[in-house]
Amino acid sequence: MTRAWLAFGIVVMVAACSRHYVRVEGDTLSLFLEKADAKKVIFACSLDGFEPHEARNADGRWIVSVPRGSQFRYYYEVDGSHYPTSCELKEDDDFGSKNCIYDPHM
Repeated sequence: MTRAWLAFGIVVMVAACSRHYVRVEGDTLSLFLEKADAKKVIFACSLDGFEPHEARNADGRWIVSVPRGSQFRYYYEVDGSHYPTSCELKEDDDFGSKNCIYDPHM
């Protein structure tokens, strides 16, 4: 019985996870967050002083595009709460959370 609950817990944890990735398209960098259960996703980055931008939803895949170029910091808010993503480089922000760091040289 314990194994069954453990397996169920693992399946639920995997199903609840989201995937985050970046794609370079010419002079544009597109960031994708797969979060099908989200109602609203906000993206903010250091390129414009962390102004919030609403990501567009494409069947549970939230997309935002920024100019390709230098390193920048960013974060997501999902349904009003800071949402941690899996990114290679992170730093502490001034509010007790973490920002991802995009480095074009990595």
